[in-house]
Amino acid sequence: MNHATGQTSHPDRVWSVAEHLDDVLSKIAPLDPIELQLLDAQGCVLVEDVTVTVPLPPFDNSSMDGYAVRAADVAQATEAAPVTLTVIGDVAAGSGELPEVGPGQAARIMTGAPLPPGAEAVVPVEWTDGGAGAGPAATMRAASAAPEGAGGEVRIHRPAPAGAHVRARGSDVTQGELALRTGTLLGPSQIGLLAALGRGTVRVRPRPRVVVLSTGSELVQPGEALGPGQIHDSNSFQLTAAARAAGALAYRVGAVADDAETLRATLEDQLIRADVLVTSGGVSVGAYDVVKETLAGLSAEEGKVEFRKLAMQPGKPQGFGLIGPDRIPLLALPGNPVSSYVSFELFVRPVIRALMGLPDVHRPTATARCTAALASSPKGKRQFLRGSYDAEAGTVTPVGGAGSHLIKAMAHANALIVVPEDTTEVPEGADVDVVPLG
Repeated sequence: MNHATGQTSHPDRVWSVAEHLDDVLSKIAPLDPIELQLLDAQGCVLVEDVTVTVPLPPFDNSSMDGYAVRAADVAQATEAAPVTLTVIGDVAAGSGELPEVGPGQAARIMTGAPLPPGAEAVVPVEWTDGGAGAGPAATMRAASAAPEGAGGEVRIHRPAPAGAHVRARGSDVTQGELALRTGTLLGPSQIGLLAALGRGTVRVRPRPRVVVLSTGSELVQPGEALGPGQIHDSNSFQLTAAARAAGALAYRVGAVADDAETLRATLEDQLIRADVLVTSGGVSVGAYDVVKETLAGLSAEEGKVEFRKLAMQPGKPQGFGLIGPDRIPLLALPGNPVSSYVSFELFVRPVIRALMGLPDVHRPTATARCTAALASSPKGKRQFLRGSYDAEAGTVTPVGGAGSHLIKAMAHANALIVVPEDTTEVPEGADVDVVPLG
């Protein structure tokens, strides 16, 4: 995947959210299509129109356990005056040779079995004396245990017009019909349709491989005891889960200590399996901001990562670039848990969706009435607050404060509340933009 690198911006420039996202997406191209087995294609985007080569169903078949009959023979059947027909044989699902149903005759038939020649309808077993005292499954098991083509009679006490309980050939899809369009995201139902059409493989854009790592010598693997000044690494778990929810194949590398050589070696090792690299932490202006220190010093051959200040809260420091021989996109996110997650939603998720070739990479937005006042939003910055959004009521309630470390509030929110750059206060009851999550 070859990408052109962007030009260096002035270090004091403050980028808007839209400017940064547009710049990132301008350097992302969809992944090349590949042919995959059906189950491997789940979650991928189709890159071909799929037309129907064989109608579904491919033959007239029964939708019930019962008896295949001619409609005229049972037209006068009632409870008081049932019609008696001669049973000429059995038709099970998968049957090849079928008995021909003539006047006064019926054939026992199972659900999914082909309708035999001469028959026009299926009478459910419950409408016959064959269903008396036993459920339809038990009755049909007994019928199928009889010798094939066994005789006997059945009494039918309800009429069945032509086509009753018959799934007609092509009633689902007809031959030559467009089944799935290019650009379709393949879920379970689409995979099932492809299988029903006889497709063993399908041409798709693969799910992007996203490699996630956190940086910080203070980070400890969850499950391990904390020492003085240490915290558990939550970012790599949160971001890996978010990447998977966005449709990617995500791999968590874990925490990397604040050491430039270790970080450089780790990134080089991960390039071979990554379509996107995501780091968190080390992008500000501190003395130990190892991500910025390491990536800002890459040679021209190694690629280029630019670090920027964005007019947003949380998530002001951001890094983006293309590294390695194949110029793999790298997004360097801030280290505070809320900052990293909000940054993922705004920038990484659209990159994943763009790599998949989806036509709309952005989450839809909505307008809701804010149930509480929002004060002290920083002027000149777009603020993203956590909220509990009720789509039915059209309301959103702030959850937690504005602090970028409040991970509990993030866990209890289902939306982001967007406060524009030129708005410093939002009164209770005012309309606000929200971005529903999940």
